[in-house]
Amino acid sequence: MTRDTADAGAVTAGISTSEHRSYRRTLAALTLLVAVWTFLWAVVTPAFRSPDEQNHVNSVLRVAYGGGWPPPGGARFSPVIEQAVEEAAYPADLPGRYTVRDDVRQFVDVVPIPREDRARITPENALPPPGSDAEIDQMTQHPPLYYAIGAAWLHVTGTADGRWDEAMLALRVLDALLFAATVPLAAASALRLTGSRSAALLAAPLPMLVPQVGHIMGAVNNDALVVPACALVTYLAVRVVTGDLRPRTAVVLGAALGVGLLAKVMVAFAIPTVVAAYALAPRQPWRARAVGCALSLLVALVVGGWWWVRNVLTLGVVQPAGRARDLTLLAQVPDDEAFPLAVGRIAQSFFGQLGWLEVRLDGDFVVLGSTLLVAAGAVVLTVPGARRAAAALLLMPLALASGVLYNALDYHAETGVLVALQGRYVFGALAALAVVAAVAVWQVLGRSSRRCAVAVPVAALVSLLVAVVGLWWGLETMYRGSGESAGDAVDRWLAWSPLTGGQVAVVLAVGALAGLAASVAVVRWSVVAARSVRSAATDGGTGS
Repeated sequence: MTRDTADAGAVTAGISTSEHRSYRRTLAALTLLVAVWTFLWAVVTPAFRSPDEQNHVNSVLRVAYGGGWPPPGGARFSPVIEQAVEEAAYPADLPGRYTVRDDVRQFVDVVPIPREDRARITPENALPPPGSDAEIDQMTQHPPLYYAIGAAWLHVTGTADGRWDEAMLALRVLDALLFAATVPLAAASALRLTGSRSAALLAAPLPMLVPQVGHIMGAVNNDALVVPACALVTYLAVRVVTGDLRPRTAVVLGAALGVGLLAKVMVAFAIPTVVAAYALAPRQPWRARAVGCALSLLVALVVGGWWWVRNVLTLGVVQPAGRARDLTLLAQVPDDEAFPLAVGRIAQSFFGQLGWLEVRLDGDFVVLGSTLLVAAGAVVLTVPGARRAAAALLLMPLALASGVLYNALDYHAETGVLVALQGRYVFGALAALAVVAAVAVWQVLGRSSRRCAVAVPVAALVSLLVAVVGLWWGLETMYRGSGESAGDAVDRWLAWSPLTGGQVAVVLAVGALAGLAASVAVVRWSVVAARSVRSAATDGGTGS
């Protein structure tokens, strides 16, 4: 077996019971921390201040109240969502908007409606009346799985007939919980590739380095099902590329793809990773690889791919347009500026572009983050040890970004405008990117157990610091008006929140405790792992 084909399917041998327990406790603490961080974004973000959030909530309510799944273009907003949007002061410009528009209503100038006076959901207002001419809800261009899960969640939590802001917060909590599954899956993938539990723990907190992840995963949208589905695909693809060609692995891999495809077509861009994983599996008969790949794709087709095949056969397109765009509202972009502008918009909205893309993270941070991701990819592709797996995993973000870019440039060629350039469409590759980054650090540190153990608390504490700073940036840019104090921003946030001041205090306390627990856990892990290295060296190992 070569250094590269070991890709480290290298599962750690001889690990002590104390080290195993410490690893599990640390991973659990980091998973909880990421979930709480996402929930804090859910609490901080004003209502309907992420792309299409009112559409997603409306579609969940329609399913919850038996309104079915109309054909694309056939769904309308319900009366309660129309009222909720007005009560939430949408549209109105957030104070951190990249340009100030004095002729547009400002969010900071609107007086919040008291919580007890906000509209409640009832059977009479949850569905549009027959023949409604309300605004079109375009979400029926997607499959209904996410919305069915959301509808069931509203009934389980008792918020289906609550205030609209309570129902929306409940759905945001659901999305935070779904996203949390990404953390252990990314860690398990890194462990499978490196055999290092420290490297696995390096992958766990990395999502907190990207404010946009918290903002989007803490909002109501079907990406909340896409991201964990692709994370499971990532883990299973890692198993395949490290030699696991069992039929049951292929079936589960196909099922994960299929479930994701019942949420959004973007999951189809994970297929190249699956194909590459089978093609690059080391020292395996080509027939076994071909059969495994075919089986996984067949299962994906049966579970969820059929929806998109049906679209092609009945509608003539893979994904129909749920609503026609008004091109008069969009600026024309010269041909020579289209490509660099499109790339820049994808990168900007991947790292930080809050609201409906109107609050932008400083460009220097976007450049830094993009550079680090490219550098991590270069390391894992050039340094022996995980190159096969890296090649397969990097196809996922590359395919997603390329698909978004191609679609935007193709539309630009027809209309002269750029649309649908949102970095969140690449979030399906978050687990893959976290794994690549963790493996890159493992490689840079010379695959040293001692150095990786020390790097775990460093990575976790840096991620926690960035997470806190990002949340504060979000709160200020969404609530703090010009010339106002931080206290004014906090007061405005509390006035708009569906939670009372006491409840917000409890949420913040839980966040602080989660941060403290994770900090203690990673430091303890570093001590336990270092002790294990010294013990191995004493017993005749190298300790490296």
